[in-house]
Amino acid sequence: MVNSQLRTNKVTDERILSAMGKIPRESFAPARLAELAYIDEDIPIGSGRSMLEPMIFARMVQATNLDENDVVLDVASGAGYSASILGCIARVVVALESNADLGKKASSKMTDLGIDNVVVEDGPIELGWEEQAPYDVIIVNGACGDIPKPLFEQLSEGGRLCAVTTGETGVGSAFLWTKHNANISCRPLFDANIPSLPEFEKRKGFNF
Repeated sequence: MVNSQLRTNKVTDERILSAMGKIPRESFAPARLAELAYIDEDIPIGSGRSMLEPMIFARMVQATNLDENDVVLDVASGAGYSASILGCIARVVVALESNADLGKKASSKMTDLGIDNVVVEDGPIELGWEEQAPYDVIIVNGACGDIPKPLFEQLSEGGRLCAVTTGETGVGSAFLWTKHNANISCRPLFDANIPSLPEFEKRKGFNF
């Protein structure tokens, strides 16, 4: 995976490559899909959650310029794979998941792997996790119609948020938002089609 999917697709951060080579991705996949854990596809894990395609996730993390002193919010963390990777690099990771069963699985995996800088929290993902805010980096594990306002509010000065949004055509693109002096700037990164998060679907308005 590291050599054929990541290095060949503009992932150059050795810390990310090392973490994704070390953390056993198959341990976070449903048993029936464990043998497919390293293919270049999203792996559904239930309850509207997926482990993102390795290349897309790695490039999202790389775009944030994640630092060893950063505090990270991992939104829709599922069974904990993404948080485990982030925990190999960042100082502290808050893994936010609204599905209690997935959250328990994530906590168990962190213990098994000896990862002690990831805290799994149970709550509505669209509200973020204000108790530990502000965050230097926020990663959203799924495509969004809209980015909820609380996530931007919980960014630190200079904080970065990376997510995939879908436009009117349904085509997804990864973007990086950065906070400076309470203002949010945005720049496009790359095309990315990943499973949508039900909680972040764009609300339909009324037509008259």
